[in-house]
Amino acid sequence: MKKMAYLLCLPVLLMGCQTTPMNPKQPIQGIDLQQPEAHTLCDQYICANSAGISKELTQKYLGQDQANKVFSQGQFNHTQFTFANGIFCDTQAQKCYVDRYFNGNGQRSAVAENYTQALFGQ
Repeated sequence: MKKMAYLLCLPVLLMGCQTTPMNPKQPIQGIDLQQPEAHTLCDQYICANSAGISKELTQKYLGQDQANKVFSQGQFNHTQFTFANGIFCDTQAQKCYVDRYFNGNGQRSAVAENYTQALFGQ
């Protein structure tokens, strides 16, 4: 009976926790990327340059422990990545986008010009 009452109250509790919807055209507020050197961007988890996610740069700017965490999780594509603020970068296209999603027409989201410039110099 307690379980049933809890399940009935759950939707009400969740509605009370609702937050303001995120604008998909803007990076998540409060999560800024750092540019510690030219053509390098870092969030709190990874550092990347125009070649992709870099173990050396992650170690240099975020520490050995963080580099170990990222690079001990098996093989992954270092050339396409999403930063913690939602910005998606593709080193093959040499562009960063406002997010990693495609629209209904199969087109990528808008180019994030400032991040593309910061990472690729374009």
